[in-house]
Amino acid sequence: MEQEEIRRYLARSFPVWERLNACEQAGLVEHTAPVHYEKGVRLHGAGAECIGVLIVMRGRLRAYMLSQEGREITLYRLEAGEICILSASCVLSAITFEVHIDAEEDTDVLLTGAPYFSALCERSIYAECFSYKLAAERFSDVMWAMQQLLFMRMDQRLAILLWDEFSKEGGDVIRLTHEQAARYMGSAREVVTRMLRYFVAEGIVSLSRGSIRLLDRKKLRALAFSGEEAV
Repeated sequence: MEQEEIRRYLARSFPVWERLNACEQAGLVEHTAPVHYEKGVRLHGAGAECIGVLIVMRGRLRAYMLSQEGREITLYRLEAGEICILSASCVLSAITFEVHIDAEEDTDVLLTGAPYFSALCERSIYAECFSYKLAAERFSDVMWAMQQLLFMRMDQRLAILLWDEFSKEGGDVIRLTHEQAARYMGSAREVVTRMLRYFVAEGIVSLSRGSIRLLDRKKLRALAFSGEEAV
């Protein structure tokens, strides 16, 4: 990927690009490079290096927290065109909790190294404000995940997960194992299996090895949103 192509991509994807001066833009291009991550690779967390800011070009990243017992709680996912700021948490002094970030599928990103991005935020109030604004948005995702974990019934949490997965795939079949669902929810596999069997008995879904088929979209939506309007 040539520098001119990187420049064009940054101009499209980095919201405060036009607010940077020519020197800052040139520095951002110079310190940004394409990186490929294979599915399952951990990019950030568990003592890993603070790598910097990521712009997803292709694929998907998953951010999650890890309990002392080793259970994962999915916080949010990042798709093509979205920016990952928590991979540069060392730049953000207000971020004190540890987030893990994995490549959920083969993923290509543009990576701006943490040292340069930190220096850019010190020079540019626009870059600094953007960083904290994006971090605040991600923290909102974290609070939503905690709300689900602490205050929602298990059947509603599972329904929300399935609704999101079906909506993302745009069809009636998703590739999702019981173990994956449990990991995303920070629950036990046996609990998820029992709840999925309940969904089957209610005619909401049917199960195959490694996949789930949606049978009644209206029931799933009602369970997920508990009377709220689904969009």
